[in-house]
Amino acid sequence: MEKGFLDKVEDNAAVRVWAETTQREKGDSLTEGHVSELWDFTRISVIQNDLREMKEVWDQWDVETKQLFYCNYGDLPYLLSVKVDKYLFRALAQFWNPAYSCFTFGKVDLTPTVEEYTTLLWCPKFQVDRVYSRAACVPPLLRKLMNIIGMSEQVDVFALGIYGLVVFPKALGHIDEAVSDLFDRLSKGVTPVPAILAETFRSLSACRKTEELVATPRRDDISEERWREILQNLQDEDIEWRAPWLILDEILYRCGDFDWVPLLGIWGAIGYVPLLESRQYRSRQFVPATLGLAYSDFSYSEDNYKKKVREVSNAWNQTHRMRILAVGPTMTPEYSQWRDQRVNDNIPASNRSAFDL
Repeated sequence: MEKGFLDKVEDNAAVRVWAETTQREKGDSLTEGHVSELWDFTRISVIQNDLREMKEVWDQWDVETKQLFYCNYGDLPYLLSVKVDKYLFRALAQFWNPAYSCFTFGKVDLTPTVEEYTTLLWCPKFQVDRVYSRAACVPPLLRKLMNIIGMSEQVDVFALGIYGLVVFPKALGHIDEAVSDLFDRLSKGVTPVPAILAETFRSLSACRKTEELVATPRRDDISEERWREILQNLQDEDIEWRAPWLILDEILYRCGDFDWVPLLGIWGAIGYVPLLESRQYRSRQFVPATLGLAYSDFSYSEDNYKKKVREVSNAWNQTHRMRILAVGPTMTPEYSQWRDQRVNDNIPASNRSAFDL
């Protein structure tokens, strides 16, 4: 992972030809018979850690200490003030499409990206060309604790608290051991962004799996029902993905032999297709290559996870980026046809062309 994201930069037109040809030859991510009823309803519990004490600590710090934190760990403290709209979150979760790692609102696909997370978190100390991957030989917990106890700066301890209680919360009031492994690697200059994005996707997909198992009848929740109705009826012309703080000339769209971007989290891995959201950057939307994406998720509890981790880590040594071609939120005819079939749940077999429908 010594090479950077700029390992290879390709023109928009060349990437479009590659993606559409690959999708035509290999087929789609989903197999025939797959049904993805994203409008099914489930009750998702939204509980947050109590962050009042951390907010008090942050407020007591002087400007110099806060600047030291920003310099070392970026804009993480802003997460302490984020108010989660539980009704909006529950509504959004219903529209998460785990097969493509994106939100699907009617005929519109949207998803967070590596570039957006990097900009939002603003991690100047970290190297964007060195991603986190779970060590093959995980250090004993005692050694991790010794490293944590040996922290010389209060900002380090505070940062660990944010990562454990805000960014990667698993149990209320507790910091998971996996978080300490990631935090230990941050001192070596790795970027946490792909890992954060991976766990975002994995959490949303877990909500969808929970929905399939314990789906419950609709409840008379006006706030949530209004959000669901708004999101379910969104059309292309209703959405303009605007991020004035994010000005990009290039986006990461695949790594190594993967036709998309594999992401290693702290508890498992997942993949996503940045080319599926080209319209977010006002680039022409074309059919992306997706074969294998729906089955790229794995956890570190599996017997053969180490081999898979090595494959993903090696793939990040050969990154591919696409130059953005600002042409407005237009779509190719092939994409419109593929999207309509996918939204209508008429997914072709993996060995069929997405254009022969």
